[in-house]
Amino acid sequence: QIKLMQKQVHLTTVCIFLYLTGCQSPKPEIISPNPKISLSPQVSQRSIKIPEKPLTLPTDNSNSITSGEVQTYLKRLTTQGFSPQNQGVWIQSNDTLFANHQGKIPLPAASITKVATSLVALETFNPDHQFITLIATTGKIENGVLNGDLIIQGGEDPFFVWEEAIAIGNLLNKIGIQRVTGNLIITGKFYMNFESNPQTAGNLLKQGLNSQIWQIEALTQYQTLPPETPKPQVIIDGFVKVSPSLPENIKLLIRHYSFPLAELVKKMNQYSNNLMADILAEAVGGPQIVAEKAAELTGVPKEEIQLINGSGLGEENRISPRAATAIFIAIDNYLQQYNMSVADVFAIVGKDKGILNERKQLPNLTVVKSGTLNYVSALGGALPTQEKGVIWFTILNKGASVNQLRNQQEILLTDMLNKWGAVESSPPELRTNPERQAKTSRSEIIY
Repeated sequence: QIKLMQKQVHLTTVCIFLYLTGCQSPKPEIISPNPKISLSPQVSQRSIKIPEKPLTLPTDNSNSITSGEVQTYLKRLTTQGFSPQNQGVWIQSNDTLFANHQGKIPLPAASITKVATSLVALETFNPDHQFITLIATTGKIENGVLNGDLIIQGGEDPFFVWEEAIAIGNLLNKIGIQRVTGNLIITGKFYMNFESNPQTAGNLLKQGLNSQIWQIEALTQYQTLPPETPKPQVIIDGFVKVSPSLPENIKLLIRHYSFPLAELVKKMNQYSNNLMADILAEAVGGPQIVAEKAAELTGVPKEEIQLINGSGLGEENRISPRAATAIFIAIDNYLQQYNMSVADVFAIVGKDKGILNERKQLPNLTVVKSGTLNYVSALGGALPTQEKGVIWFTILNKGASVNQLRNQQEILLTDMLNKWGAVESSPPELRTNPERQAKTSRSEIIY
């Protein structure tokens, strides 16, 4: 008999969401489990057609008036002491290149790197791909006691958090397990609360399964769940042990499905979570694969995308403004096959919570990814306008004052809106797919 449990997301700030030096990862809002019945989606993989030339427009197609406005923007930066050689700008509609300043030069990209990670992860899997974590045992259940080990086989889920542990603990209780006489065995790529060390992740899971030993972080997250949510009690007598392989003769107890990939990517980008980005980059083969495939899928030269990780931590991560813009366009083209858009995987200003909350001057309804790293400030995405439709842009800045650079980015976008007109609502091509709101993580009992 298979019993399904699906979890509905509702966001709340969590203290374990890491602040890392460089690309900032503010605390995320985490999702709460709410039991529902659902089946795993069956989705066929759809590929991206490899372009013969860059998805962006050729550099001989330019608009001198707007290019002049960008030159005014660059002059303002120069007046404030910022070197023009450290700035890069690419702005285009679907048929007109409006601005190109060092557009083909790879510059420090900060968290714009996550845009490349997003593209390659989506194309490697698909928007509805779910990472599977298996919970199994080698023992027998008698009178509420599991005589043997509890085994966790990780499946690279980058968003396995307290709520997942609480839900799984309650399912183990439902199966009839209140105590485990053996050890908690961790195998495979298991991460929890954005901790990639399997021993640390296992210790967090051991705590999460047993409400009697919860610390403040677990209790805080529990208090965000529906009032009727039980507190799990699965006492593990043994230790957390990491195993290189799955033990033999296991019995599967629970299969846990992560949030679909599109929802994971949106969370990663909303909160600029570095560890989620690095986990997804490793899942597709590592940062070099991300760089190579991103170049291939956008048609830009490989030299324009240089990565050392999937998150953007480190100025060695360099992307040209043209390449970054092409990556946004490639993501949008790919998602159209699924009746989705870039708005389904990046934050919409004025609608989505996240790291952009503090940037009050960004134009509403812009779909963006920002990045901050030491002296680097980056911003890219899609700006909806009345006269020119969707404007694709990337601005890469470097200088002593990130706040001044951000302010000038916002002034430039506002100037474009003043020229071409702001929209009152998102155009169809920048709307989210409402069906994605029901996409969640879930667990099923198999015992």
